Amino acid sequence: MELPAAALARLADAAERLVEGLAHLAPPPASAIDWNAAVAFRWRRRNGVGQLLPVTHRHRIDLSDLQGVDAQKKLVDQNTRQFVQGAPANNVLLTGARGTGKSSLVKAVLNRYAPKKLRLIEVDKQDLLDLPEIVDAISARPERFILYCDDLSFEADEPGYKALKTVLDGSISAASENVLVYATSNRRHLMPEYMRENLEYQHVGEEIHPGETSEEKISLSERFGLWVSFWPFTQDEYLAIVDHWLAHFGVEDRASPQVREAALQWALGRSSRSGRIAWHFARDWAGRRQMGATARAKKPRG
Repeated sequence: MELPAAALARLADAAERLVEGLAHLAPPPASAIDWNAAVAFRWRRRNGVGQLLPVTHRHRIDLSDLQGVDAQKKLVDQNTRQFVQGAPANNVLLTGARGTGKSSLVKAVLNRYAPKKLRLIEVDKQDLLDLPEIVDAISARPERFILYCDDLSFEADEPGYKALKTVLDGSISAASENVLVYATSNRRHLMPEYMRENLEYQHVGEEIHPGETSEEKISLSERFGLWVSFWPFTQDEYLAIVDHWLAHFGVEDRASPQVREAALQWALGRSSRSGRIAWHFARDWAGRRQMGATARAKKPRG
């Protein structure tokens, strides 16, 4: 039985209102990327849509400012130079003690090679599932991209774990030639290790074979072609970094026993001798000296 024309018109109006209502619920389309706005970007999700946001005030640091990590600088700089020049290069995993310059080294190589069209995209762990989407968006670009994951670690069965594996190794499609992954972590294998996993190890003759759980954890870190390890600084290395940053801030009495004692007390109070702690001490010491000099200059002379 055919519906009357009036009933058909009412159905059409209702369908149109339904479509309009659903359109309001749908997330807005992602805005076009202005690749000239910055050399560093962040991937963020807003209203369910992922987009690249330019970092307009990025942390600028020179390789020469990183002290006590010369071997690590050489490895990462060489790999990055190969990459920007179109030669084969590896994904990089930087692991080790906190505050020793892992993330600063990534920022420093960006600062050095940005004029050669190196770009960096920071991706948080919760957004690693979007890695294939990010790679698709940049694979045809002329720039060279580092996908940067800072302070990376996983718990068991986290979804981003497999997404990162896919980007590092490629799936059915080959990995993009203009994309590398640089990640920093305090864990060598990016996942926690438990005592019970030692029970899975098997002895085969004179050889020791890890169990499936350990093999699975190792398999992710092995997909990074270059491992760069960082270790805690000695006291002399820490004091040398303090001296470097005090010179940066224009402090003249850097070699005084007072500075040395204060720097060591500062590190002792934080249970760490790291580059980050040295930087914090230098800022505090230089700031106090500057405020003291200003106060003395303003003090009326009697």
